[in-house]
Amino acid sequence: MTDQAAHPYAPGLADAGGQVARLRQVLALVAEIAGRPGGGGDSALDEAARISAAYDCAPPIAQRRFDRLAEETERWAAAGVETLIALREREKPYAAAAGRLAAAIAAALDQLGRAVSL
Repeated sequence: MTDQAAHPYAPGLADAGGQVARLRQVLALVAEIAGRPGGGGDSALDEAARISAAYDCAPPIAQRRFDRLAEETERWAAAGVETLIALREREKPYAAAAGRLAAAIAAALDQLGRAVSL
């Protein structure tokens, strides 16, 4: 037996559209740092709305998978942005790292869409 308390899972309570919109904003920032067009705008809002609707209709197991992936992605994306800022402040090369981080965030966003069957 473990000393950890159980954390009950309540599916359907996450703001899936908000999570996707925040990650799209981070992607736009990182793409800009990498010297690429950031994108976003209306298409990002449409994507967030579609994912939110799909999340609401998805079975609890898909919602849980989405929640875990979104949380994990937000954590490593934030760490990546902090690293880029530190590199920039130290006047170290950062554009290539920003490009790789942007590609990883874009791939994670695609995976989030697939997690709720988009």
